[in-house]
Amino acid sequence: MQIYMVGGAVRDRLLGRPVNDHDWVVVGATPGDMVARGFLPVGRDFPVFLHPETREEYALARTERKSGRGYRGFVVQTSPDVTLEEDLSRRDLTINAIAISADDAGAEAIFDPYHGARDLQRRVLRHVTEAFREDPVRILRVARFAARFADFSVAPETMALMREMVAHGEADHLVAERVWQELARGLMEPAPARMFEVLRDCGALAVVLPELDRLWGVPQRAEYHPEVDTGVHVMMVLGMAARLAAPLAVRFACLVHDLGKGTTPADMLPRHIGHEQRSARLLQNLCERLRVPVDCRELAEVVAREHGNIHRSSELGAAALVRLLERCDAIRKPARLDDILLACECDARGRLGFEESPYPQRPRLLAALDAALGVATAPIATQAAARGLMGPKIGELIHQARVRAVAETLAP
Repeated sequence: MQIYMVGGAVRDRLLGRPVNDHDWVVVGATPGDMVARGFLPVGRDFPVFLHPETREEYALARTERKSGRGYRGFVVQTSPDVTLEEDLSRRDLTINAIAISADDAGAEAIFDPYHGARDLQRRVLRHVTEAFREDPVRILRVARFAARFADFSVAPETMALMREMVAHGEADHLVAERVWQELARGLMEPAPARMFEVLRDCGALAVVLPELDRLWGVPQRAEYHPEVDTGVHVMMVLGMAARLAAPLAVRFACLVHDLGKGTTPADMLPRHIGHEQRSARLLQNLCERLRVPVDCRELAEVVAREHGNIHRSSELGAAALVRLLERCDAIRKPARLDDILLACECDARGRLGFEESPYPQRPRLLAALDAALGVATAPIATQAAARGLMGPKIGELIHQARVRAVAETLAP
């Protein structure tokens, strides 16, 4: 039995990056050998075991044979005869196909049959073998790694292979859960816009997110958007979200807030009247298709529908501000308003020449919310009930009290 450290731990170690998790591959062993040594079997599709002390994952060396469409269409074979090189050959990128062994004395040896260390030095994302084409999820993984390692380029032959896979329909068989998993991880990388740049270059974005893909080439009014192109704007918004360390739900809202501009009639361009409502409808279908988590879906819907009103909120009086807060469900979910406003700030600053601009709408709306939440509703309800008022009438009295409180707070 021989044990090797593999994958991301080796890659990040060679790059001088922090290593948090380790993956190990075991050559020359059977499942019975692993259990006899105290390892706990956990693999469903192929033999993976947890170390009895560290709880790190140890997988038996394996090969894969394509048996159908999509990432599930594989027959996995494990055997003590499978070599380390055979195991590494099924991995996606050369930079992830490097192994390190350690002997009993602690001396290490690097096994790099596919020249991953060289590609690390050259800052290149390159597929290992032609087996790459057998799993469409690898297209998404390359794009995600491009977002993580922003100074890496995709090798021309790898980009050509990904384009072939898209043209042959492999991307059509991506499973929703895996698409969302990779998109979510890519959105949280340091340069998330790079993910969508790579997906667009290979043609996969039109398959995975056609609502987003159609935004490139759609013009906006230059006086508000000097960058003009809607797709470019959305990527700038996403870049601002990464710069401001926004959480996943905010980054997703930034990604989909302007989908409606892709359906603006040509005779209306470059104006986009009513695009907020169209965006909200489009993202509902997108979220259903990709099974986006509820928190991301709900935040994105509010941002898509209300971002124009939030941008204009500096011009609104107390009554309109309270109605805006109510539409954002901020009275019931006050903590979420900060995320809504962060997404809107990213939108406002994700424009050419506006990157360093302040966003006064954010503190003003937060102050309005604090004032509205400060209204004691129980006494109002009690007094109204004593007068024989019920339901909507009580709600209107509470609404009016909140308007007065907001007006007092924002008074010059």
